[in-house]
Amino acid sequence: MSYVGPDFDPPQPRRRRRALTVAAAALVPGALLGWVMYEAVGDTGGRGASGDTAVRSPSAAPAGTTPTDATTTDDKPPGPTPTAGSTADSTSAPAASGPLKGKVVVIDPGHNPHNFQHTAEINRKVNIGTNRKECDTTGTSTNDGYTEAEFTLDVAHRLRTLLQKQGATVKFTQDGDRSWGPCVDERAQIGNKAGADAVVSIHADGAAAGDRGFHVILPDRVDAGAADTGPIVAPSRDLGERIAGSFVRVTGSAPSNYVGDGTGLVTRKDLGGLNLSTVPKVFIECGNMRDSKDAALLTSGAWRQKAAQGISGGIVSFLRG
Repeated sequence: MSYVGPDFDPPQPRRRRRALTVAAAALVPGALLGWVMYEAVGDTGGRGASGDTAVRSPSAAPAGTTPTDATTTDDKPPGPTPTAGSTADSTSAPAASGPLKGKVVVIDPGHNPHNFQHTAEINRKVNIGTNRKECDTTGTSTNDGYTEAEFTLDVAHRLRTLLQKQGATVKFTQDGDRSWGPCVDERAQIGNKAGADAVVSIHADGAAAGDRGFHVILPDRVDAGAADTGPIVAPSRDLGERIAGSFVRVTGSAPSNYVGDGTGLVTRKDLGGLNLSTVPKVFIECGNMRDSKDAALLTSGAWRQKAAQGISGGIVSFLRG
């Protein structure tokens, strides 16, 4: 979920494990095409009843979509798991040879699984250039208690594996190895200090039932205090458009039906992670955890694999030019 303050529900205990899935796609020249694709996936498409709150059992990947890499359907994401005491912002597994060798990608898994235990720390205000804002938030969760922080780490691990296969050096802002945070200003600094060629912050939204689809958040032009996004606005838009397009193609998901006017793109100047970045950076809200149909996708391991593939496809396209 976007950083909009600490007013979202804290994580609830999980009642059961879910299968995993992922997505990726190319930006729709017209949002109508994306929506047609969304409807084409049958029960996973469309707007869904506003009063529908029961999360369905995870199902197979949406019809009509084909994974671009091997699909993992178990409850364990591919790639290394966090190690106690590891430093996510300064270490990563060795990159393989490939077209992205020499490129650095920072993945920012939104929130932190332990944030809800440290409300005083995450509610502390930090400077985001335009104003002061909460250090971090707990994030949202599905009605069955699958948390956004769990989701973002899972997709991040899958995304790291895909990018490393392309030869990229991948760094995390956090890997579940911290008791809370980091704060949004520190998240931006991690990407800046790494000299990242691209940074992607992974989230899932907590909007009303019936609100569906994904959207990519781009930095607006900000020049205030420590924030100066002028140099990164254009490359960040290029990165965001490529991710949105790839996400549609791979997952079959449509652009959001509640923000972005059907484009899947939203520009904001109230997010410290974007305002304080000096390298190309975007956020992606992969779906709405509070809508039962979107939740069925987000809790599916197979869909999360597609989501990672969609995001990876956009990053690779951006970095290869």
